[in-house]
Amino acid sequence: MSAFVGTGVALVTPFKNDLSIDIEALERLVEDQITNGIDYLVVLGTTGEYSTLNKQEKEQVIDCIVKTNNNRLPLVLGIGGNNTMAVVEQVKATDLSAFQAVLSVSPYYNKPSQEGIFQHFKLVAEASPLPIILYNVPGRTSSNILPETIARIARECDNVIGVKEAAGDIVQAMKLISLVPKDFKVISGDDMITLPMTLAGGAGVISVIGQGFPAAFSQMVKLGLEAKAKEAYQLHYKIAPSIDLIFAEGNPVGIKSLLEKKGICSKNVRLPLVNASEGLHTKIGDFVNNFQAEVV
Repeated sequence: MSAFVGTGVALVTPFKNDLSIDIEALERLVEDQITNGIDYLVVLGTTGEYSTLNKQEKEQVIDCIVKTNNNRLPLVLGIGGNNTMAVVEQVKATDLSAFQAVLSVSPYYNKPSQEGIFQHFKLVAEASPLPIILYNVPGRTSSNILPETIARIARECDNVIGVKEAAGDIVQAMKLISLVPKDFKVISGDDMITLPMTLAGGAGVISVIGQGFPAAFSQMVKLGLEAKAKEAYQLHYKIAPSIDLIFAEGNPVGIKSLLEKKGICSKNVRLPLVNASEGLHTKIGDFVNNFQAEVV
C-alpha cells in the first residue's frame, strides 16, 4: 500500500491530573496504533490540542512519538495557521527529518477568498521540503476550500499530494475525487463518511475514532479500498454509534473519554475544553464494553 493510503490517526495528547503531558500514556497510545493495523500517524493536529501546548510541550510530544514509533509507521506533522508568512517560517525552521509529510490547515478566522487560499498554500508548498497534505475543515475555519481550488493546487503545486477533506459533504467529496489528478489523495477527515468516500475513490482517512478502535476501523477502511462494500459496511454500522458519542461534546473530549475507558490515557483535556460529562462518559463506557464483548 502506498504512503498515506489507508488509515491514519490524529493522535491525542494525553494529560495527567495536573494537566502535564503523560509521556507513558502517549507511548501506550502509539504502540496500540502500531500493533492494531494503523497505517500512519498524525502528530500535533487539532485532536492533539496543539493550540494549548507551549513550544517545549510540542517538542516533548514530537520526541516521544518519534522515539516510540522508531521508524515503523510514516509520520505526518501538523503545521498550519492563519498568518501565511508565519506558517512559511515555521515550516522552514522546523526539523522535519523524522516526518514524511506536513498536514496544513486552511487559514482560519480570516475567511480568505479562494484565490487567497490558493496563494497561501502556494507559498507554504514552496517553503516545504516535504509533501504537503491540505486540511479542509470548514466547521473550524469558517471557509470551505472548493473542489476546483483544490484541483488547481494539485495541478500547480507539485509537492501538494493530497487533502484531508473534512467538510462532511459526500457530494463535495465525490466532485473533488472526480476533479483531482489520479495520484492526488483525497483523504476523509470525517469518520462517519469515511467508508462511502473510500468506496467512491478516496484514499482512506485521517481519523479520530480510529485510535479508539484501531483494528476494526483500519479493517473497515482496508475492505473499502478493496471494494468489499458489504463486509466493510458491517463494520461501519457497528462502529458508527461511537462516532456520534465521541463528538457529542467536542473533540478530543469524547475520544479521550473512550481512551480512558480502554485504559490507555486519562480523559483530561485543557481549557477552554472541559472533560466529558459523567453522562457521556458512562454512555461511551457502555459502548466500549459492548463492542469489546462482540469482538471477543
